[in-house]
Amino acid sequence: MLKKTITLIVTAAVSIQLYLLLRIGMRQYFDVVIDQNIPSLVGSVAGVILLSFLLSKVLIFLLLKVANVVRISIEKISVQEMISGLLGMLIGLVVALLLGNSIFKLPVVGPYFYVLVAVFFAYLGWMIGVKRREELVGLFPSSLFKNIRHRSPSGNPCSSKLVDTSVIIDGRISDIWQCGFIEGDLVVPNFVLEELQKISDSSDSLKRNRGRRGLDILRKMQQEPDVVVRIDETDYPDLSEVDAKLVRMGMEKHMPILTNDYNLNKVAQLQGVKVLNINELANAVKPVVLPGEEFEILVLKEGKEAAQGIGYLDDGTMVVVENGKKLVGKTIAVMVTSILQTAAGRMIFARPK
Repeated sequence: MLKKTITLIVTAAVSIQLYLLLRIGMRQYFDVVIDQNIPSLVGSVAGVILLSFLLSKVLIFLLLKVANVVRISIEKISVQEMISGLLGMLIGLVVALLLGNSIFKLPVVGPYFYVLVAVFFAYLGWMIGVKRREELVGLFPSSLFKNIRHRSPSGNPCSSKLVDTSVIIDGRISDIWQCGFIEGDLVVPNFVLEELQKISDSSDSLKRNRGRRGLDILRKMQQEPDVVVRIDETDYPDLSEVDAKLVRMGMEKHMPILTNDYNLNKVAQLQGVKVLNINELANAVKPVVLPGEEFEILVLKEGKEAAQGIGYLDDGTMVVVENGKKLVGKTIAVMVTSILQTAAGRMIFARPK
């Protein structure tokens, strides 16, 4: 119903404009007054309405497409960027108003050119405002933006998360996001991208492949419609280590850090920065095995201690089999004797049944 109403309004507005243009054109170039001839008046009105209806359909289709693009773009920017962009747009409209007086006075096409000039300067102001958001926001008291500076596009404060290089290279973050276990937008600092670029250009083929894989995963996530990935240009030239920059950025912007780096995890926690460790999440969701339970396992290799054999569960959990050295290469039934939980993961000790 709303779409039909909008179509009717747009059709009426376009019809009036087209009729006025047709009337002026016929009088000026053909010396014909449409109002004095009933058949020509009826035909002109009917043609104008039909043309206006077709143009309104095309116009509404284009407007809906533009509105959808604008909606997706707005969802991917922070409130701080939105406010600075609106300030820049306001400045652009003021400039268009000052420059548009002479344009508006042009016959017939003046108002249309004036609208184009206003749209151009509004867009230019928006882009400059977003690019220079830190300078624009700095013109106002810091208390004004205290509660919204770190608010995500979804409206939830502190839902933005800093992403470490190790998480991007690891790749599991994409699957975790798709499962819905992570909320808010992902903030990738520019210095993390630089480190990822250095890894991608490494002479070591293993590092180079891991770096390129990380870039591919990040690009894939940016293309997902439901994933908000923002690149933050904030840098700290006085710090050389990426981990130190991440910790300071997390402290200043009150953002948790997504990582699976054990050392970064401990340093950030010591300085009061919340850490979301992907490895801890993976360990937490592994199946619980209790002493006394039985299962089958393939003994793959010898253990470090005498007579031990090593196998792995489907989720990667290491199983140390007592007296399993002579059973390497065989699938055997074992019974759990004890479980050891470490920072690196869970180890299961078992003996042949």
